[in-house]
Amino acid sequence: MRKWDRLNAEIVACERCPRLLDHCRTVAKEKRRAYRDWEYWGKPVPNMGDHKARMLIVGLAPAAHGANRTGRMFTGDRSGDWLFGALYRAGFANQSTATDRDDGLELIDCAITAAGHCAPPQNKPTREEIQNCEEWFERTVALLPVRVFLALGQIGWRAVIDKARAAGWYSGPIPKFGHAAKVQFSSGQWLVGSYHPSQQNTFTGRLTEEMLDHVFEVARELIQDD
Repeated sequence: MRKWDRLNAEIVACERCPRLLDHCRTVAKEKRRAYRDWEYWGKPVPNMGDHKARMLIVGLAPAAHGANRTGRMFTGDRSGDWLFGALYRAGFANQSTATDRDDGLELIDCAITAAGHCAPPQNKPTREEIQNCEEWFERTVALLPVRVFLALGQIGWRAVIDKARAAGWYSGPIPKFGHAAKVQFSSGQWLVGSYHPSQQNTFTGRLTEEMLDHVFEVARELIQDD
């Protein structure tokens, strides 16, 4: 637990990407009208969840007025509403809502990280900025007994594949990303893909609650088969 907390403290203190830090601080200062009474987090967002998790969810990066506001992954935005609702239904969370860091939410056998820990302009971190966060991802994986990586979107998928290649768990071509796609590494660990629960996907019906529930059912089965 101390190592998990120490890692998260180092993530929060990271200053490797001046462009992203400037953006996070600018958003925190200007705010969105609906959140004008909030004191925004406005800095790198740490990992969240169970420090003994066997499932690690890998997202893209914090949302400007979501995690960059609340200081907790996927907390305070519509993507999080979908994600935590599904986690609760699958038994990976003690409640279905996530509003702030003190709302009582706890994850069970599950942790959440991201390819990038700072909110990027237009939600598009550069490749260099993603590479600057690779150390945090490496150390996160090293601390957890991960059996299943669940990638929300193609960038999360690629981050896991890059890690698997570097660790010698995978040497083939990049497997095609898709919803509920699965890849098993030589380490015995699994990668499962899911469309990101962004409004672009949920509003258009590209991702439904049933589809999101399904990937967590798949993840649960893979963990239990271990």
